[in-house]
Amino acid sequence: MEKNSVSKATLGRLPHYLRFLRELPKGTDYVSSTTVARELGLGEVQVRKDLNAVCGKGKPKIGYKVFELIESLETFLGYSSMNSAVLVGAGRLGKALLEYDEFEHYGVKIAAAFDCNKQPVKFNNHEILPIDELEQFCKNRCVQIGIITVGEGSAQEVCDRMVESGITAIWNFAPCKLSVPQGVLVRHENLALSLAHLNNTLKNQIG
Repeated sequence: MEKNSVSKATLGRLPHYLRFLRELPKGTDYVSSTTVARELGLGEVQVRKDLNAVCGKGKPKIGYKVFELIESLETFLGYSSMNSAVLVGAGRLGKALLEYDEFEHYGVKIAAAFDCNKQPVKFNNHEILPIDELEQFCKNRCVQIGIITVGEGSAQEVCDRMVESGITAIWNFAPCKLSVPQGVLVRHENLALSLAHLNNTLKNQIG
């Protein structure tokens, strides 16, 4: 099954299914779409449609074999093969991401971080390298994913350097929109806006 044969909404739900399945008690052989839907707060018909698009229909009255469903989801999402990423901006946010251990469970390994330090330093089993080494490092390792955790004033320059290095997917935490060539994917994460949205929603609920 090709990724472009399912909707973006379905692609967005698949990682949630995978996490739920991975957290099932050991020894759980089968799971039904009804159980998945109930636990994730989704419609049963939608869950069944999503899962069938990835791995085919489950067995009547039994459901899906958990191991096979996990394997199908990991393969479909590309988690079964590890992709390397680099992070630029080893401040507090960057270091917090370096300390997060779950990325490798989803097929991404942060190979190194880069900052304005003159010499390599170690942090949480990661190397923080001088930014001048970014391009060569990425080209040598065929890195395709870049994570930007620098300030707004430096983000576009870092983005341009990542693109020049061959990176084709960027996760941007700087509070600005980036300009990239066609074919380069960008996901923007504005933490302040997300918190403001949550705060506003809370006020409206209370009011």
